[in-house]
Amino acid sequence: MLYGRTTEQARLARLLAEARAGRSGALLLRGEAGIGKTALLDWLAGTAAAQAGGETAGDGEATGEGETAGDREATGGGEATGGGEATGDGRELRVLRVTGVEPEADLAFGGLVQLLWPVQDRLNALPEPQAAALRAVLGTGREQRGPDRFLTGLAVLTVLADLAEDGPLLCLVDDAQWLDRATAEALLFAARRLAAEGVAIVLAGRDDDGFTAPGIPELPLPRLDFDDASRLLADRGRAPALHSQIITESAGNPLALIEFDSARSDQPHQHAPLPVADRVSSAFRARIGGLPERTRLMMLIAAAEARGDLPLLLRASELLGVGIGDLAEAERAGLMYVMDGAVTFRHPLIASATYQGAVLARRIDVHQALAEAATDPDCRARHLLAVATGPDEEAALELAAAAGRARGRTAYAAASGLFGQAARLTTDPRQRTSWLAEAAALALAAGHAAQADRLAQEAEELADEPATGARVASATGARVTSATGARIASVRAAVAFERGDRNEAAHGLLARVGGAAAPEAAGLLRTAAAYGWLAGDADAVRTAAGRLATAVGTADPLVEGLARLCEDDAEHGLPPLTRFLERRPDAAGPRDADEQAVRMLALTCGLILGDDEAAHGLASAEVRRCRSQALIGELPYALDVLAQAQLLAGHHRDAEAAVTEAEEIARDTGMRRRLVHLGAVRARMAAIEGDARRVRELADATPPALRTGVDCALVLLDLGLGDFGSAIGRLDPPPGPDRYTWLSLSTAADQIEAAVRLGQPERAEEALRHCESWARATTAPWAQAVALRCRALIEDRPEPYAQALHLHEKGGRPFERARTELLYGEWLRRARRPNEARDVLRSALATFERLRAEPWTRRTAAELRAAGERRVAARAPAENPIDRLTPQELQVVRLARGGSSSREIAAQLFLSRRTVEHHLYKAYPKLGVGSRRELALLDLG
Repeated sequence: MLYGRTTEQARLARLLAEARAGRSGALLLRGEAGIGKTALLDWLAGTAAAQAGGETAGDGEATGEGETAGDREATGGGEATGGGEATGDGRELRVLRVTGVEPEADLAFGGLVQLLWPVQDRLNALPEPQAAALRAVLGTGREQRGPDRFLTGLAVLTVLADLAEDGPLLCLVDDAQWLDRATAEALLFAARRLAAEGVAIVLAGRDDDGFTAPGIPELPLPRLDFDDASRLLADRGRAPALHSQIITESAGNPLALIEFDSARSDQPHQHAPLPVADRVSSAFRARIGGLPERTRLMMLIAAAEARGDLPLLLRASELLGVGIGDLAEAERAGLMYVMDGAVTFRHPLIASATYQGAVLARRIDVHQALAEAATDPDCRARHLLAVATGPDEEAALELAAAAGRARGRTAYAAASGLFGQAARLTTDPRQRTSWLAEAAALALAAGHAAQADRLAQEAEELADEPATGARVASATGARVTSATGARIASVRAAVAFERGDRNEAAHGLLARVGGAAAPEAAGLLRTAAAYGWLAGDADAVRTAAGRLATAVGTADPLVEGLARLCEDDAEHGLPPLTRFLERRPDAAGPRDADEQAVRMLALTCGLILGDDEAAHGLASAEVRRCRSQALIGELPYALDVLAQAQLLAGHHRDAEAAVTEAEEIARDTGMRRRLVHLGAVRARMAAIEGDARRVRELADATPPALRTGVDCALVLLDLGLGDFGSAIGRLDPPPGPDRYTWLSLSTAADQIEAAVRLGQPERAEEALRHCESWARATTAPWAQAVALRCRALIEDRPEPYAQALHLHEKGGRPFERARTELLYGEWLRRARRPNEARDVLRSALATFERLRAEPWTRRTAAELRAAGERRVAARAPAENPIDRLTPQELQVVRLARGGSSSREIAAQLFLSRRTVEHHLYKAYPKLGVGSRRELALLDLG
């Protein structure tokens, strides 16, 4: 019986009902130790089973916290219950359950193994990369994992959705604060991506242990009020006269109520200023202390082992001279359960009290026995760590081996911790430096930048000690002479870059590399050049280029091109970039994680060159590669570049869909820093459409160091709205590398137009020179056309306009073409050539209407009327059916129209098959079709 949880039970019941109706959801129960989180999970599991069997969930009293509040059923971690029970529609209802275990918080994917072990037979139905990922996690295959740590989350999403095909699925996750990081990431990724599968995920975690689940609704559990606590005590037979004393001592915590009542003491407990959980633990220690010595030893073995693995427990206990029979007193006392091959403490606080109440020497003996008895190498390594009280080479090597296994399963956070622990135990200074460097790199890969920087700094300081024999760069410019030193330098620079300090990232690498010609220097210098370019730091790019040419004996085309552009030498800077692109037709770029910045630049080379078709092809290929290999962590950046190319091509809906997907993935994978980079495309679209409020919101939300793109959108917005003074004064042509982003080049043209309209063409001279020099060096027709348009504005002559329109005929950037047509039409009208003016203005109007460029549409319509057009009304374009679709529906529809199956679409978009079919179900009536066959006949633009 439960008490005082009517609201919470109703919320959980709704979640279960939604799952039965085919809709997915997730919820995090949050509360202190003993508040009754487990009791609610037990109630929900029981309710699900009762409903499956056609029973009711109990009477009206079963709505609160009761005797089992804080107690634990022996369902244990990973037990799959509910199999074989049927829902009202005859489909099986399944319950999967896992419980986090504190000592295993660093055991890679330990929780996921528990959760999915009962359903491992479903792995064969997954797409091969996902199946391989889960086989590696479960240890049932020899497949090598890919580099993306989020692939496991995608695989979990798919397997949960596949299980829900048989009927609603309920996943219960208890003590989520003790899940290993890799398991937590995978489960939360899946929970955030579920939509229409019929899966309910309920997590329970303490509110003081740092567990966070961004994007998952939370339900805090309050303490019981006096009336509910009194009812609980009355039902336990406690005299009303003592209720107030016990309730005061327990502060309404259900577990404390039960334990303090069980003490049957008329004397109040020590009313020290301790948290309730600490007072409950003290009570548990007192009860444990009254048990026989052999019982306490068996309990200590179980607490140290932590997983409830009865065979291991028995092997270790034999080494220590005790046996399973010695647990009988603990079972009779209600402290432990032994059933179904598992040993379980009634509550984690009992296990903690058992372990903390033992002296150090006894704990070491127990862990030594467990290490000797363990058959799993990761389990053995964990116990050897607990045994070590100082340097221990055997334990260090075992921990490093466990770290390597965790790294192979992409459990980077766990691997980082294990390498760090191995480094603490080794007696070899060089090995310690190497393991610390590896721990730092893995912490960075896991998204823990602060921890990565701390580990890298520790490794760097250690490497500078003469005893290591490996001199690593310091801020004073010492040389990098080893692969370990290169790794340290890369990590520290990457951390600076991740934190937004791109200048420090570039100069930090340059300081650490010095003038060395070591094999690692080339990669570090190339990365430094990339950081410098992305930071707008021309000096860093030039310095890296010079040192790189010395280090490798020849110029690197990418870095050489960037360095030339930093000298404002487009004529000699763009050709090397063209050669670089020709050498990398697949845009894959270097695959070493240390060169991520270089890959980012390789992907944007097409945009730097103004070759929009190449940029679109490169980005599309990278997106396909990320999708096919399930490289979820790399996909947001590729989608961002693709969205830029789509925006420039006038495909605004596709660009919106790409940015929306990138934002969702960045949120779902915890890469929230990536979100600020995605605002430039949305800001540009909003500026074209004249949505001033949206542009300014995006500007306010963007850090100053990353505002170039949004500031350029503000210039375009000002120009479209006729605020020419603000447009020309808002953003001077940026120095260095930022001058060669496509946004800055477009903004130069915007400011030239603003200067001319203000009657101050002299203010546009520098921007015109820059624009024309770049246009001469590129082969992009649109760029040459825009330069001619700017020249026509300055000189007020028609010939450059005509030449520009001829170049626009070759394609590319419809918005720029429409602007050229508008300006030429204005000139023709002023020159009293109305017939010619109307022709080009009609073309401009059609494009602006299609792009929903409201300010530009109004201006063009006004010019047409002034040119003598009698029936001109700015109107919305003919409705395109795809405009009725959400961004995700549009993506699904395009892939379905191309012949992809629902399962294939799900794998590409990192969704479940049911969610894909849900989107198709909603999209068909919006498009006026009823099947994939009809969909294939539509023109989706």
